[in-house]
Amino acid sequence: MTAAEQISNPYLPEPARIVRQYDLIKDHRFFQIRHTVMERAMSFTYCPGQFIMLSIPGLGEAPFSISSTPSRPGILELGIQKMGQLTTALFNKKDNDLVYIRGPYGNGFKLDQMKDKDIIVVAGGLGVIPLRSILYYVLDNRDQFGQLFFLYGARNPDEILFKTEFFQLKEREDIDCLYTVDSDTTGNWTENIGVVTTLFKQLPKIDPLNTAAVVVGPPVMYKFVIKEFLKLRIPKSQIQLSLERKMECGIGKCGHCVLDHLYTCIDGPVFTYWDTLHFRELI
Repeated sequence: MTAAEQISNPYLPEPARIVRQYDLIKDHRFFQIRHTVMERAMSFTYCPGQFIMLSIPGLGEAPFSISSTPSRPGILELGIQKMGQLTTALFNKKDNDLVYIRGPYGNGFKLDQMKDKDIIVVAGGLGVIPLRSILYYVLDNRDQFGQLFFLYGARNPDEILFKTEFFQLKEREDIDCLYTVDSDTTGNWTENIGVVTTLFKQLPKIDPLNTAAVVVGPPVMYKFVIKEFLKLRIPKSQIQLSLERKMECGIGKCGHCVLDHLYTCIDGPVFTYWDTLHFRELI
């Protein structure tokens, strides 16, 4: 089957091999996968913020945010938590084993509206997985964007995802990284302690009309982070957030992710804050 034939049917999963995998934190693992057809691997395009559906025959499928950047084609990267039959089976797979994927699905971050602007990226907990995609996209296209600020918070040092990688980012001069944990019992944490919103006081003065903000994290976090964005006078239409609800089919057929008249898998998962003001129960 050719690459063109594979993508002509949106329901048809495509075979992919696990190229590499390693543990991030307890019950969370990083996977690199690649389509078995190299032509398809290199032509697979997506936008930061989109997701794929991953399946194992006989065990079903589930949506996973893409954590890699489209500026580095050929490999898809995922950060996955073990929490059910499918992901347990996935964690038992070895390198070079087959899985099946389809996608990409959903709307990603509005990159065209972020061009030439300063960018504030705020992640909480597992929210850093989809935000890693846009983070590296901006870094790979550095001349297209202004200043880049990365604020990341977790409950404790043991729950920091991509810890080694992100601490290496602190050594770069083209990004300002601020990390925090709610508490530290190890005594080895050298960064900030407190919830992620406490990091905003360390930001320099910004031009709100020339600033784009993105946030992904646990639901309780959105209200407080958005309040900080609004204090900075960033327009509501320039604040983007990802609202990942339970999704089954990925193409708006099953109805599992309906919010009012919206389908999260089609109309989202990325929305502007302005969008969320007009619909009930989005956050």
